[in-house]
Order: sequence, then structure tokens, then C-alpha cells
Amino acid sequence: MKTISLVEAQLLPFWRKPVTLLFLMAAVMPIAFSTWSALLNNFVIAVADFDGSDIGWLHTVREIPGFFAIGVIVLLMLVREQVLGLVALVMLGVATALTAQFPSMGGILTITMLSSIGFHYYETVNQSLQLQWIDKASAPQTLGWIIAAGSCATFLAYVLIVLTWEAFDLSYSIVYWVSGGLTACVAVFCLFAYPQFKSPNPQRKQFILRKRYWLYYALQLMSGARRQIFVVFAGFMMVEKFGFAVQEVTSLFLITLMANMVSAPLVGKAVSLFGERSALVFEYLGLAVIFLLYGGLYFFGWGVVLASALYVFNHIFFSLALALKTYFQKIADPRDIAPTAAVAFTINHIAAVFLPAGLGYLWLSSPQMVFLAAAGMALISLVLALMIPRHPDEGNETIFMRIRATHLVE
Repeated sequence: MKTISLVEAQLLPFWRKPVTLLFLMAAVMPIAFSTWSALLNNFVIAVADFDGSDIGWLHTVREIPGFFAIGVIVLLMLVREQVLGLVALVMLGVATALTAQFPSMGGILTITMLSSIGFHYYETVNQSLQLQWIDKASAPQTLGWIIAAGSCATFLAYVLIVLTWEAFDLSYSIVYWVSGGLTACVAVFCLFAYPQFKSPNPQRKQFILRKRYWLYYALQLMSGARRQIFVVFAGFMMVEKFGFAVQEVTSLFLITLMANMVSAPLVGKAVSLFGERSALVFEYLGLAVIFLLYGGLYFFGWGVVLASALYVFNHIFFSLALALKTYFQKIADPRDIAPTAAVAFTINHIAAVFLPAGLGYLWLSSPQMVFLAAAGMALISLVLALMIPRHPDEGNETIFMRIRATHLVE
């Protein structure tokens, strides 16, 4: 397949440009993954009688491939990033399509592992390509629009589930086949319809762990731990505690997506205007409050309306995480982006591999303590975010670099 530079790519029709491919991948991935997520809690409770411990183990298994995302560096010695990302997207689609064919604990764990390999390897490569193909000046706003595109595609998928689940008496099998199959087919189309785009800075194909990126690594570690608690237990709570049916869970996701579609471009603009530090401080402070209120749902018996509102606001705050991407883009050696994306993804999943299973047992006795732990992690992230300088750049990765420079001058 023909390989062209990003400069040459500007002469292509709009639908074949690199940024269009990024938007298309961002739109098609959630069709499989978000549909899988929307049905998951109802599916595992209905067919395998999962409890809090079981769902914790499921998500621990799901995060193992993320922990080994560093293997992307080895694969990049054999195939181009663009090809690897699309092949991983095909794998995610096929595994999602087959999910309902294995309605047992062992079967669900196995197919989840396969879909997770596709998801995490795709996400690792996708983040790298975004930072290589998008100009630094426009990155926050472009990434915001890409997030909105993914939310829009997911929104359409959820609307179809809500409108057709009861009306046509759909089964888990049919929905998984359609959503996963569509994702796989579009990914195969992208493999052949687009030329190979050559990034301006050849990427190092080796393991890289740089001391000057330590704050980025620390923020990734805390992000993975905090996000896992929400992903694993917030949706599970809506089904277990409040008895949400499939269409009710999906309706909640729809409301969340509508909020994200509106807020994501605004978030990108806010990051561009106020900077990464302010955006991340605001995110972590907001998440700490939200997780404390989640704990209050169990301490004080607050109702389903508040739980649903917290779920929506949680996602809006999570969208501010694009500031972490642009922070790294500003401080990184351009040749480090691909290998560091793999390393960062592994670091992001260190806690994710262990927390779901461990907290699943805690959930059985004290669900509120699970959310209080998440609030504590958000506060630790807040402290770390305060170490980001107002104008991060190579050589100015943390506020300590400015303090050190001032000290040397004196």
C-alpha cells in the first residue's frame, strides 16, 4: 500500500485525509465497545448470575492486556502503527460479535480477554497517532471534536438499543453481532481505503522510560486506578442497587453521551484557553466531590436521581483528561510519542489489573468504601496536577524545573 507524508496527504480528498481517518476510527470503535459496556452488567447478571466479586474479576481480566500494552513496541518492529491500530480494531469488533455465544463465567472471561486485547492495542496506537498527526496548536480543540464524534456514534447506537430492545424483543446475541460486526467491517474498509501516512518524526521502536516524564507517568497511574473504580462499579451499582433494566441503563448512557457531545468541544477549547494544569486541577477536584457523593448514596440512602446525575457529571469531568494528552505532547521528544504511549498505557493499567478484583470483595461488605477510595485517589491526582507548570514544554515538565532554574540563577 502506498506510503505518503502528512504534507502530501493534504492534497488528498477530505475523506482520505489523516484527520478524517482519526475521526472515523474514533466513531466506529465505540459502536462495539460502548454497546458491549451498555449490555454487560445486565448480560452477566442474567446469564451467569454475577455478583460484585465476579464483576471485579471480569474487569481485572479485561485490564490485563492494557497492562501488557508495552508489547506494542515489539509489534511496531514488524508492522506500521496505522496497520496495527486497524487490525486491533477488527479484533475488538469480532470478539464483541461473539460475546453472547459464551454465556458462562469461563466463556465470558475468555471472550472479554480477546476483545480487550483489540481495544487496548487500538487505544495505545490511536493515542500515538493523534499526537503525531495533529498539530500542537490545534490539538486540544481537535481532540475535543474527536471525543464528540465518538460520543455521537455511541449515541446513535444507544438510541437504536432503546428504541428496538423491547419493540423487537432483541436478544443479547443479535445486538452484539450487529455492533461488533459493523466495527470490524469499517475497520477492514479503512485498512484498504486509506494510504499509509508517514509521520514527520520517525518513532523510536524501543522501550523508553525517561526520568523527565515522571509526572506524566504518575498522573497516568492515578488515572487508571481512579477510572477503574468508576467503570467497574458505577454502572454495576445502577443495576444491582437501583434495578435498572437494559433500556434504562442505555437511556442513562444516552443522556451522558448527549452531555459529552455538547461539552467535549467546549472542554477542548477550555484546555486551549486555560492550560493543562487548570483543566486537570478542575477535573480532579470535581471527581473527588462526585465520588464522595457516590459514597453518600450508601451512607445516607440518597436516591436514583442523584446517582444518575452523578454518573453524567462524572463522564463530563473525565473528558477533561484530554489535557493529559496535550501535556505530554508539549513536553515530549516527538520521536518518543509511540513508545511512551505504550509505556504510559501499561502504567495506566498497573492498578487496573489489581483493583477491580480486590475492591470487588470490599464491595460485598462496604460499597461506600469503594467510592471513598476513589475520592482519595482523585485528591492525590489533584496534588500531582498542581506540579504541572503553566506553560509546559521540553525542559519545563514540572514546576520544580522552574524553581531549580531560579535557584541556579541566584
